[in-house]
Amino acid sequence: QDAFAAFHVDKVLVSKYLKPLQIGELAPDQPSIEPTKNEMLVKDFRELRATVERMGLLEPNQLFFFLLLAHILLLDAAAWLILFYFGTSLLPFVFSLLLLTISQVQASWLQHDLGHLSVFRKTKWNHLLHKFVMCHLIGASAKWWTLLHSQHHAKPNCFHKDPDIDMHPFLFTLGKKFSVELGIKKKKYMPYNHQHKYFFITLPPLLFPTYFHCHTFYIAYTKKYWADLAWMLTFYIRFFYTYGSLLETKTLNSLISLHRMLESSWFVWVSQMNHIPMDIDYDKNLDWVSTQLLATCNVEQSLFNDWFTGHLNFQIEHHLFPTMPRHNYWKVAPLVKSLCAKHGLEYQCKPLLTAFADIVHSLKTSGELWHDAYLHK
Repeated sequence: QDAFAAFHVDKVLVSKYLKPLQIGELAPDQPSIEPTKNEMLVKDFRELRATVERMGLLEPNQLFFFLLLAHILLLDAAAWLILFYFGTSLLPFVFSLLLLTISQVQASWLQHDLGHLSVFRKTKWNHLLHKFVMCHLIGASAKWWTLLHSQHHAKPNCFHKDPDIDMHPFLFTLGKKFSVELGIKKKKYMPYNHQHKYFFITLPPLLFPTYFHCHTFYIAYTKKYWADLAWMLTFYIRFFYTYGSLLETKTLNSLISLHRMLESSWFVWVSQMNHIPMDIDYDKNLDWVSTQLLATCNVEQSLFNDWFTGHLNFQIEHHLFPTMPRHNYWKVAPLVKSLCAKHGLEYQCKPLLTAFADIVHSLKTSGELWHDAYLHK
């Protein structure tokens, strides 16, 4: 019930789709909460959610999101205008590359808001603008993102259920438990004891230009997301027409490759700082709040951190209330902290650079645990 309430804006509409799935009612003497779940925590969280709704914290400020979109479009236009007015020498090229990268990353944060239905009250408007931002401005499939990201939110850091940790064990070994298991089984796909070193030259710069770029087209084609593919095509037509008129083929390819690598690096460091250092395990069928708290942590608030991370520095609040507009996270944070304190749950919040360092530290720890288990006779 808590996951259902968290994900859906129009609960009356989606409830209609659940009716054919009903198989019966619980007997009066049967518990409504499973033994693995904290009944008092579930009750208190539902009261908190009711409070959040009464406070209007799930209502979006559309001016806020309009200004976000405006600054993205201005940066995108400025990236091209610099090359148009100042030529294609090294300095204008570098400035254009930086502005294009910032525009693309900020568009990634905005499409995240739209994908979570937190920008408009009407679901259809969120979906429509999501296609514009994700497909036309970024060049990726909106439905592909929704498919993967919904699974991540439902079971964060749960092996075989969260696609965000599918890099284990083929590229990295993640989590203390899985690293030891992998070592005991004598499995070695990569030199994991060095993974904290090769992380810098693999996942951050290459996730977007290689895996994401191919996977979004693969999923869109195999699942017949024809509307997404048509929208995505408009990105490439626009990009190659505008920049291709100014740059030679080699320089154009360099611009595409470099901006994707920079965008990928920015995205990976921000998105993984909240999850990789946290608990990674099999699904323990815990209650909604415990599941999210074990897998997420926050980064300290500041104007720069809010902008740089797309408010994903409030990852705990975002995971507990995924449809909440990001400009309200700071308002609900004290209430979430109080709930955690009451039930003895750890509410982690750290500086931005510490969060980045913790990614590397956790990879190093996991690699060492694998290495020790692997060498153990």
